[in-house]
Amino acid sequence: MTEWIYTVETNKSVDEAVQAVEAVSARHGFRVLHTHDVQAALAEKGFAQQPLKIVEICNAKAAHAVLSREPRIAVMLPCPIAVYREAGRTVISTLLPTAMATMFPNKGLEPIAEEVERSVLEILAEAKQ
Repeated sequence: MTEWIYTVETNKSVDEAVQAVEAVSARHGFRVLHTHDVQAALAEKGFAQQPLKIVEICNAKAAHAVLSREPRIAVMLPCPIAVYREAGRTVISTLLPTAMATMFPNKGLEPIAEEVERSVLEILAEAKQ
């Protein structure tokens, strides 16, 4: 079975980890498009939620390359990185681009997905420090 999600733990708070993801992403050629505060959005509707933020990052060159081969991959873009509290710990998770590429066989997405995945995993590794 293919793993779709990669997760690391950090000793940082959610806000510190989000700031690290945002800073490190830029150093790896990714632009932060938006950071969603899911906890705040749910609180507005009266729902309690542990701290949870989703950082949307995009590498324009890679996005253009995959979208020109398969426009439907847009439903998986930009690359989401979730930062949340779980069982008293801060966690950083992301979807694995190589796993997503398997949904579109014969489109030539694998090399691009591998390159993006290397960068995204480096972002998580550096952000957790």
